[in-house]
Amino acid sequence: MLDTLPRAVPEIALQAIRKLIEAGDYQPGDALPSQRDLAEQLGISRASLREALSSLSALGLVSVQPGKGVFVQAPSAPPAATFSWPYAEQVSAVDTFQLRYALEGFAAGLAALYLTGADIDALEANVEAMRQELRAGRFDAAARLDYAFHRRLLEASGNLAMLQVITASQDIFLESQKLPFIRPERAMETWQEHRKILRQLARGNQAGAQRAMQEHIRNAAARTGVVFAA
Repeated sequence: MLDTLPRAVPEIALQAIRKLIEAGDYQPGDALPSQRDLAEQLGISRASLREALSSLSALGLVSVQPGKGVFVQAPSAPPAATFSWPYAEQVSAVDTFQLRYALEGFAAGLAALYLTGADIDALEANVEAMRQELRAGRFDAAARLDYAFHRRLLEASGNLAMLQVITASQDIFLESQKLPFIRPERAMETWQEHRKILRQLARGNQAGAQRAMQEHIRNAAARTGVVFAA
């Protein structure tokens, strides 16, 4: 069974579903089997399947429609801009997203315990400002708001070591937040994911905030074309 390798399960499942689609067994618009049946077919847990489907959705290969099912999507047009990672000699984009997944997911969970009402108000203002910038197509400004959102959560976590890691490599981390916007047609997904994180933070839900942040970073990476093992 795939779950004998827990850390690799979502990536193995993702590739298995992708091969299933690309082999032509399912055409655009077709519904995949129910998540229960698909999990049994692949020999994985429902949680691992959901993580794989989340990444496939971010890649634009499937559409997950609550209450209806999971549907195959037609291949999307290639990104308007060429993927470029200017810090390749220092650290790869994959490594950067993996580090963010580990640090920022944990930080978001801690922040859920310590954020004040004023912090939540400031984050709500940030999320609304991002919506306005994205609607206007100002992606550099949106990326800076993205960075500010994440940095505020790192500050609220109270862990100065994690904050120092991010601050010391600010240009690299900011670049990783610009990359997903090479897909302008999917730029609003970043805003939607920030809203989801904010909802968990406002509820003081530590586990929910951590999961929402990790899902956001995995999806942001996938929108760039980067899929990594968590």
